Amino acid sequence: MKTFICIAVLLITSLANAQSFDSLKDKDELTKQEGFFDFWYSQKEDKIYLQVNRLDQEFIYVNSLTSGLGSNDIGLDRGKLGNTAIVKFQRAGNKLLLMQPNQDFRANTSNELERRSVEEAFAKSVVFGFDILEENENAFLIDFTPFLMRDAYGVSKQLKRQKQGTYKLDQSKSALAMQRTKTFPKNTEFEALLTFTGDAEGRNIRSVAPDASNLSVIQHHSLVQLPDEGYQKREFDPRSGANFISYQDYATPIFEPLTKRYITRHRLEKKNPEASLSEAKAPIIYYLDPGTPEPVRSALLEGAQWWDQAFEALGYKNAFQVRMLPADADPMDLRYNMIQWVHRSTRGWSYGMSIVDPRTGEILKGHVSLGSLRIRQDFMIAQALMNRPFAASDENYKPMLDMALARIRQLSAHEVGHTLGFAHNFAASTNADASVMDYPHPNLRLEENQIDFSKAYDTNIGEWDKVTVAYSYGAGDTDQTEKEYLESVLKQARDEGLQFISDADARAQGGAHAYAHLWDNGREASEELNRVLELRQTAISHFSEDNIRTGEAYSVLEDVFVPLYFFHRYQTEATVKLIGGLDYNYATKGSNLKVVEMIPKQEQKKALEATLKTLDAETLAIPKRILDLFPPRAFGYSRNRESFKSNTGVSFDALGAAATASDMSLGLLLHPERANRLVQQHALEDSNLGLEKVLQELVKNSFRQKHSSDYLTQVQNTINFNVLKHVMNLSASDESIPQVKALANKILAELKDRFSKDDSAITSEMHYRIEQFMEDPEEFEVIPSPAIPDGSPIGSFQCLNE
Repeated sequence: MKTFICIAVLLITSLANAQSFDSLKDKDELTKQEGFFDFWYSQKEDKIYLQVNRLDQEFIYVNSLTSGLGSNDIGLDRGKLGNTAIVKFQRAGNKLLLMQPNQDFRANTSNELERRSVEEAFAKSVVFGFDILEENENAFLIDFTPFLMRDAYGVSKQLKRQKQGTYKLDQSKSALAMQRTKTFPKNTEFEALLTFTGDAEGRNIRSVAPDASNLSVIQHHSLVQLPDEGYQKREFDPRSGANFISYQDYATPIFEPLTKRYITRHRLEKKNPEASLSEAKAPIIYYLDPGTPEPVRSALLEGAQWWDQAFEALGYKNAFQVRMLPADADPMDLRYNMIQWVHRSTRGWSYGMSIVDPRTGEILKGHVSLGSLRIRQDFMIAQALMNRPFAASDENYKPMLDMALARIRQLSAHEVGHTLGFAHNFAASTNADASVMDYPHPNLRLEENQIDFSKAYDTNIGEWDKVTVAYSYGAGDTDQTEKEYLESVLKQARDEGLQFISDADARAQGGAHAYAHLWDNGREASEELNRVLELRQTAISHFSEDNIRTGEAYSVLEDVFVPLYFFHRYQTEATVKLIGGLDYNYATKGSNLKVVEMIPKQEQKKALEATLKTLDAETLAIPKRILDLFPPRAFGYSRNRESFKSNTGVSFDALGAAATASDMSLGLLLHPERANRLVQQHALEDSNLGLEKVLQELVKNSFRQKHSSDYLTQVQNTINFNVLKHVMNLSASDESIPQVKALANKILAELKDRFSKDDSAITSEMHYRIEQFMEDPEEFEVIPSPAIPDGSPIGSFQCLNE
């Protein structure tokens, strides 16, 4: 489907000038719009009457939200796309049924009976039923209003799922929204203002709604003509970095796979396929929300435009463009690929979603939602790390703003990449930052005891991005088959040492890939962690009241300190994943890629040594001079989810901060799945690092540490209690295999014996806890440390897509 601006002339006429149905003659104040679907609007009745003259002809139906609730946790955002479906009108007696055929199970064959056998074997769905008001020369008139006035997006279900309350659609407080209800030659767009009434049960709704018992949003409906048959499907390969659709084709020969997978991509063709550089027949154009303020607007335009570098490398000229959305255009109109600037009450994920033809994988519309508060968090990170930024002037905000804008450029490119059809590549950070489809951590450097921010984020598209664009949008020489061309693209990537690893393998909890991580830097994760800890210590040594402006409450200074204190959290995640980690690829037979191998012992030992530094009392103890800057929270500045938590009432909890940080590292290091892998890899190679060695090193670096300072001793005791808690948790966890439980119990027995020989209050308490645990491990409950403040964007959007 071509992406373009169509300046359509809406044929809006009065009833007197155009009328085709007798049942509409007596209706006053009726206006007609002609296009893909013709319809009449009755202002007096607040109804839309739709003319249907395409029975049994499939088209695309999409629902979405024009306006949202403003809570990232709930997830009902402005511009959020809903479901995409292939539908068609079918007549059944005096009704028209809007039927959704089953696209997941097909028979791509010319044998009509074979196709029908599959259609009849699997369920289809009737989306809605309409009474036929009038039939006139193979055209049918229906009241389309009930279809538009229903909760198609599932707002009430989402609220209930998020435990925010039971809400019901209130028709008396709902109405059609006609400002953006229009029809064009290939698409018809409708909107309705829907109000949901109920009792709020969660605080999220009360925090954003003026009246939590009445929630009003605008829902959008798109009816779109199917694209023509000129689009060519392209086979998916797990090495490509492309997203995909899949379905089962029951016409497939028995000796071939039943499941078919095809990548998602926009339609793009050269005007002159023979030319080394050619314009596109129809360029891919993205439009930026004009409600985006400067200087963010320019940053988003620039970052999104980076993708043209990859298309130019394929021999395209101006094939990818970014423009401002025209004033008279609707951002929800399916013809416009959009970059929207979305506001929420909390810092949340940005995401890139696409409307995709379920039959082929062709992307019909890309829609990016960028959370407006993200730039403020990046500004705060820079503010925390800079050396006394407001010492000389409260107007010295430009260095922090520059870093935040650099991050926003990269974020714009990242989310647009999703809408072009690309998945996350979390191995890119270990390949010299080869992709904007990774999650970037600011890449800062120490220069003469000062932090250099000049190269914090990328400024161009990455080498991997060019590979995945070539796979999805390129074409080979005339003497190459498509399969030969695609294999050559992937072979070149392999030869250049580029690697693609996506979400599940890279996550800290459960992920096993040693070189794919979120929010990390550097090829050697453990070396980078050592460097990050050094940088963190330098920034802490500089931190002072001059990290906030004159007149700001010292409670703001405490909040600014949060991202600095936990600055090492993501590099710790990356480093821990080397321990019991694996190196592997999404290899295919004949690809000559490494299939899977364990990480060498020396690399794992280095990772363990670096991780243990994050459990060092001197690393986690906040200097007293900084603690003197953190009074009880000021009136009007209460703690929130991004603040330090406290076990000391209104005062700052220094030991609680150390408990939180150590709890984070230990939760990663002693995760049951990691422990299980350590047992297995030591069994396969007894020279490799095993769980017993990890536990021994952990004990040595915690319970055997002594400090001359009472403050450091109490910080160490805090860490030690967390170590004990996590070893017991490892023993009690249902996820731990018996061998892991046995080794954890062995360490607990050794510690119990050790504590029995020391009559100090702390060791006596630890001895008592082990005794209680051993007597009845089933009753063991993990004692939580103060929760770590949100670091990643708040919420759990499955990005798809951040």
